[in-house]
This record gives sequence, structure tokens and C-alpha cells, in this order.
Amino acid sequence: MVKASASGACPVAAFQKLISGKYKLRIVWDLKDGPRRYGEIRTGLLRGLGGSAEIAPRVLSRELKALTESGLIDRKDYGVVPPKVEYRLTRKGKSFVPVIAVIRDWGHRHLVADVETMMAAE
Repeated sequence: MVKASASGACPVAAFQKLISGKYKLRIVWDLKDGPRRYGEIRTGLLRGLGGSAEIAPRVLSRELKALTESGLIDRKDYGVVPPKVEYRLTRKGKSFVPVIAVIRDWGHRHLVADVETMMAAE
């Protein structure tokens, strides 16, 4: 059973709100290897994407802004023309990478195996 903290907020609900969104986990995972520019993040998200091969710029910008506001990533604007902006993990964001790694490992063990079993049965 999850108990509320002294402030009354449930840490599981707070965590769920922090990572809600279609691309947040994948953005943080891609940034684990170092700073990336907007286009590099977009390209990384398109790799292995099932369904649509397009990510709406507005959606990606909203996800990046939310991650910045939550303190998981930092946005550095170089103030040059053409615009150069880089995103990188903060200390808080780096501490989140092992959590995503565990989720990824669980997915490999349970979800990928389930899909392979279903495909073999067909």
C-alpha cells in the first residue's frame, strides 16, 4: 500500500504525473548519452516508431517544455542565428535514467517475449 507523504501528496501519483506524456521517457532515455538539439531528439524518437512516421512539432515542444519545468532536463539557448538550442539531463534527470533502464529491462523480459510467442503461434 502506498502512503501519502507528510505533505499529503502520493509519490506514485506525483511520479505518474511527471512521466505522463507520449514521449517523455524516450526523450530522457535519448539524452542519457549527452546533449542533443531539437532535431536530433526528434530523429531519435522517430527511430523504431510504429504507426505514424511524424511527430507534431507542437507535441514535441510541449513535452520538452514539461520536462524542463519538472527539472529533468535543461534547455540551453546559445542566442545565435540560426537558432541553436541544446537539451541535456539535469542531475535529477540523470538520477531517473536507472529507473527507465529497469522499465526497459522489464519490457524486454515480459513484453518482447509475449509478442514473439504470439507471432510464433500464428
